[in-house]
Amino acid sequence: MQSFVDQSVSFIENHQAWAGLVVGLLAFGESLVLVGILLPGTTVLIIVGGLVGAGIVQPLPVLLAAMIGAILGDTISYFLGKWLGRGVVHKWPLNRYRREVARARLFFHRYGSAAVFVGRFFGPVRATVPLVAGMMGMNRLRFQIANILSAIVWAPVVLSPGWLAARGADSFARFDATSLSGAVMIAAISAIIVAVIAVKLRYRGKRDR
Repeated sequence: MQSFVDQSVSFIENHQAWAGLVVGLLAFGESLVLVGILLPGTTVLIIVGGLVGAGIVQPLPVLLAAMIGAILGDTISYFLGKWLGRGVVHKWPLNRYRREVARARLFFHRYGSAAVFVGRFFGPVRATVPLVAGMMGMNRLRFQIANILSAIVWAPVVLSPGWLAARGADSFARFDATSLSGAVMIAAISAIIVAVIAVKLRYRGKRDR
């Protein structure tokens, strides 16, 4: 896995014009059932955020590619679940990952459609929640709304640790909330906080019934 990370980062550094495509494929793989369980895509994306912060890679193509890749990965996983049905967990190769699918089903049962949004930010269920949403017959429009909104927030969030590390604490202290990057970061952080609070309130309401 470490060699994959090193080779991916090295390729992006040496072929910056392809950075968007590589990031898009990584985001796609991170969101795709089974592939996302095995692929260390998040690690590469965090490092790519550092390349963006260092001015080596342009931010806009990377951000857009990460969003599009994440949306497509979740969409395919959802339709696979919808098409194959609940029995798919008993067939190869998913029968080797029943624990991961069971965890995603429990997550989906607890939080409903909010699980699609919030699950994007939790590694253990990121690649399986869309599949489960399809298996459980979640409404297509509701799924896509959660899918697209979560991808828009997830892309800057996953890149931000590397970006902040590259820019340094001083740059963060001088963070300009009026700039485009400042607005994106603030919106992303705010959306995550709101989503987490919404999930907790929903779960508490169900528990108190």
